[in-house]
Formats: sequence, structure tokens, C-alpha cells
Amino acid sequence: MQHLLSIKELTQSQLLAIIDLAKKIKNNPAEYRRALDGKSVVMLFEKPSLRTRVSFDIGINKLGGHCLYLDQQNGALGQRETVADFATNISCWADAIVARTYSHTTIEQLAKHGSVPVINALSDLYHPCQALADFLTLSEQFDDVSQAKLAYVGDGNNVTHSLIYGAAILGMTMTVICPEGAFPDALIVTEAQALAKQNGGKLTLSADINAIEGHDAIYTDTWISMGDETPLADIKARFAPYQVNSELMAQAGAKFFMHCLPAHRGVEVTDEVMDGEGSLILHQAENRMHAQNAVLVTLLS
Repeated sequence: MQHLLSIKELTQSQLLAIIDLAKKIKNNPAEYRRALDGKSVVMLFEKPSLRTRVSFDIGINKLGGHCLYLDQQNGALGQRETVADFATNISCWADAIVARTYSHTTIEQLAKHGSVPVINALSDLYHPCQALADFLTLSEQFDDVSQAKLAYVGDGNNVTHSLIYGAAILGMTMTVICPEGAFPDALIVTEAQALAKQNGGKLTLSADINAIEGHDAIYTDTWISMGDETPLADIKARFAPYQVNSELMAQAGAKFFMHCLPAHRGVEVTDEVMDGEGSLILHQAENRMHAQNAVLVTLLS
């Protein structure tokens, strides 16, 4: 691994190794207290963040490294100076770049022109750090994560893209259920289905909410992406049948609920499910730090 731009670039052995290392770091933090000793990581954030910023900042500190946060007050990437100049300059001082951007092209440009590892902390196409935390979370519930059956319900987005790539590489069974016109990118789906077939998994897409039956975990995300100006009333009318509630959990036979957060309570998911016994949302949030630390140790060791 040179960078983490997308999960699709990982082999199955690399993905499993990151999950395994994340468990080791989580369970034996003292052993990794100096893993990033003397290392500095710059975080470039174009978009607001809670979990990503806090989990990277504290995680890097727990590994003995130093973190520097830069937001748009320092000038939007590519406007005050080119992305290439950002990358080459930061590479003079930092040991790695963590970037949360609007465009995935910006992430690719940072990796192309910089000389240090780049980690995608979210772009319009992918959210690999979130998905790694999600598969780590599932692996803590299933002895063999490839046997977990995952359903994603709602709007096909950057999180969905990373999940379907990861599930395909791990050989999992995954079903994506969205309203017509809200499916994930067609090219990404095609690539993920080929990976799933190669690894003994299965990826299915459907607009029929009844396809939810027979899954172990239901995953959803907000129906409104950051910056979307569509009126909430219009979105609710279109997505209402895809709300995750107790009835849908029972229909699926699902034991677990997952959400990358932030959530709109009472919109894509009810409070009863979010706060229920099978909710893994806080496990996912905590595991963001451990999964990201595993990536940092892998890239910088």
C-alpha cells in the first residue's frame, strides 16, 4: 500500500490485514503507543466533520504522532494555489496527508503530486475509512465476516460505494435497496459485482423493499447529502418506504443496525432502532479511530 484512496485498490489479504491490525491496536493500545513516534500528519478538510476529525486527531496522538489540521480558512484547495503545489509543499514537512474533499479528483491529485501517503477521509465518490470501520465492527460480531449478510437501504452514495467494494472483496453477500434513480454509480456496481463473483460473494441491487428479507444487518445513511438543496419534504415523500424502523428490522430478520452518522432521527431511521439493543452505531464510531490507526501504521511503518 502506498495510499488509501479507495477500498477497491485493496486485495482481500490487505483488507483482512488492516482489520486484524485494527483489532490488535484496539485491544493492546500500549504496544502501539510509539508507532508514529516522530511522524507528523496534515489533515486537509474542505468539508465539516465530527467523527473523522476527532478520530484521526486523537488516534494519531495515541500512536505517538503529531497532527496538524487545515480547513478552508487556509484557502480552498486548488483556489489559493494549485492542488499540486499543496501536495508538494506539504510533502516537504509532513509524513502523510489525510484529506476530506468535495471532489475525488482532488484526492487523486494530492496522491499524484505529493511524495507522502495520502488517505481519503471522504470524497464525493468514496468513504473508505468509514467502510473499514464498518467491516471491523462486523468482524467483531461474526467469527467469519464473509458470512455476514449486509443490506444497505436508502440513497446510494459514497458510503455505499465503499461498502459494496469492501463486501465484494471480502466475499460477503450484500443487497443494496434504493428508490429508482437513487442507486449507486453504475460503473462502480459493475466493478463490485465482478469482485464479488471473483471472491465468492454476491451483490444484488433492488428497488423493492421486500428484498430486505434474510439479512443479518441493515445499514442506512442520511437521505440528504451535505450541500444538497432539495427540500426535505420532497425527499421524505420519495424515500419514506425505505425508513429503517422496527417493522423493517423484523421483516429482514436483522439483528444489527448500522449508520455512519450523522443521522436524521425520525427520518431515515427511528429512535427505537438507533437506540436499540442491536444498534452498532457507537461501535462504528469508535472503530473509525482503530481502523484509521491501522491504516496509518500500515502506510508509515
